[in-house]
Amino acid sequence: MNMAVRKANAEWSGNLADGKGNVEVESGIFKSSYSFQTRFGEEKGTNPEELIGAAHSACYSMALSFILEQNNFKPEKISTEASVHIDKIGDGFKITKIFLDVKGMVPGIDKEEFLKYANEAKTGCPVSQALAATPIEMKAELL
Repeated sequence: MNMAVRKANAEWSGNLADGKGNVEVESGIFKSSYSFQTRFGEEKGTNPEELIGAAHSACYSMALSFILEQNNFKPEKISTEASVHIDKIGDGFKITKIFLDVKGMVPGIDKEEFLKYANEAKTGCPVSQALAATPIEMKAELL
């Protein structure tokens, strides 16, 4: 049974170097252009790696909050920044690493226990599981 199915749509016109595309999510809340230059240069617009980072940081923050709640902690805030690294490998490109920089405001927890739950969320969040073929590194700290 599927709990939810979420959709996004992308359209690309032209060749890789000079083409342009648009990507949007089904809710209509997000729509952006993308191109080779938004991905590898400085042109304004989004790119697949930025969107993966947004999805991963959002999912991770929710997962860590849930794990903390299940263990009788009430997080005030979980902030996650995901850095998605893409590198030229041979003739193509590859996402080589995702780095999660996690900061938490969680009353009554010590650093060791926070790190334990942060690591559980790193492997347990659905987006981390979907991206498991890519090395995921993390730094987690209490504020």
